[in-house]
Amino acid sequence: MADEFPQDGPQDVPQDGRIRDKLIATKQQWAREGRGLTGETADPARDRLPPGQRLVETWPVLDLGIMPRVSEANWTLAVDGLVDTPVTWSWADLQAQPRERVVSDIHCVTTWSRYDNRWEGVSTRHLLSIVRPRPEARFVLCHSSDGYTTNLPLDAFAAEDALLATGWEGQPISRDHGGPVRVVVPKLYFWKSAKWVKRIEVLAEDRRGYWEVRGYHNDAGPWREERYSE
Repeated sequence: MADEFPQDGPQDVPQDGRIRDKLIATKQQWAREGRGLTGETADPARDRLPPGQRLVETWPVLDLGIMPRVSEANWTLAVDGLVDTPVTWSWADLQAQPRERVVSDIHCVTTWSRYDNRWEGVSTRHLLSIVRPRPEARFVLCHSSDGYTTNLPLDAFAAEDALLATGWEGQPISRDHGGPVRVVVPKLYFWKSAKWVKRIEVLAEDRRGYWEVRGYHNDAGPWREERYSE
């Protein structure tokens, strides 16, 4: 069962709540059972809605039960590992970066999708251009202030529509949705888009994150319906 702080040890910001063990166990059971799987695939160039998904108009709140009290005043982001120029940004540093606006869809492994989300933030490509990953870098591991982690190929993290998002639908991203800053990687199931991001670790070898070691698929491609590990 999950520890109170599942990956990173004691946290550096105040927390509200506790890990919801029953919820975690239920989702692990869903993974074992293949809940929501249709066995179908689709072509994102033709099919906007991935297999097994249903459209919603709201944005459901999903977390582990812990909600960090991260604010603009205490937010920092460290980017380290296999990079030539590690950085630690404050909120002011982030605000000094070029801003991007992206419209993209959300696809959640729990079978809901929401179209046309309007995001604002700093592109991950811009971030990577500053830290300059080394030639052997192939993956990133995102660390969150609630102890959550998730892993991505470096190429997926550097997608043209991927952001360190600070805004959604013209407003700052709310705390319950991972504000003040969350990762947004629209082409993958949304558990790969880490809320309350505090560190991005650049790696040569893949290192699975919180849900990936609990039965979720390592790649998380919605149109290939990569919900759970085989």
